Amino acid sequence: MAKLYFTYGAMNSGKTAALLQVAHNYEERKLHPIILKPSIDTKGENKVVSRLGIERDVDYIITPDYDIEAGIILLDIDAIIVDEAQFLTKEQVEQLYHITKYYNIPVLCYGLRCDFQMNSFSGSTRLLEIADEINELKTICSCGLKATQNVRFVDGIPVFDGDQVLIDGEQKNITYDSVCGKCYYTLKGGKYWPTL
Repeated sequence: MAKLYFTYGAMNSGKTAALLQVAHNYEERKLHPIILKPSIDTKGENKVVSRLGIERDVDYIITPDYDIEAGIILLDIDAIIVDEAQFLTKEQVEQLYHITKYYNIPVLCYGLRCDFQMNSFSGSTRLLEIADEINELKTICSCGLKATQNVRFVDGIPVFDGDQVLIDGEQKNITYDSVCGKCYYTLKGGKYWPTL
């Protein structure tokens, strides 16, 4: 039976690079994967773009009201690969899970676990609840510890409030970085550790 996979990681952990490698592996074996991307992710327009500089056209850009299951049932495909899966709706994640069980098509989702305020995304929450396999891609903070959080910068200044979704590159002054929990709170200006 096919599985629903969720691979998550902080910003710059290599999620899109891993996605592109998986798509390549399928095609190298003469299999046909399709790549989906939520429409809210305007970075790269109709492409998935890795920070490593590699990119690829997506097969379908899906809106929040798009019925994924209805859209794929007539396609001859061997796998569904989803970039920026945190932006999926709860219902779309459930459709993907049903596809794995009813049509026996594996679904591989890649995305963030939480936003720059350490709040979950609806797509990520549902994936963490029902995915058959969950994997974490790891990256490191500039201090050398494991990066687990994401920080939004506006004009180089860390910010901790605002809209949940602002795509980097959409506005030239918006960037993101991955940090460890300690550096997250240090940047936020909080003191959360006792002095010894």
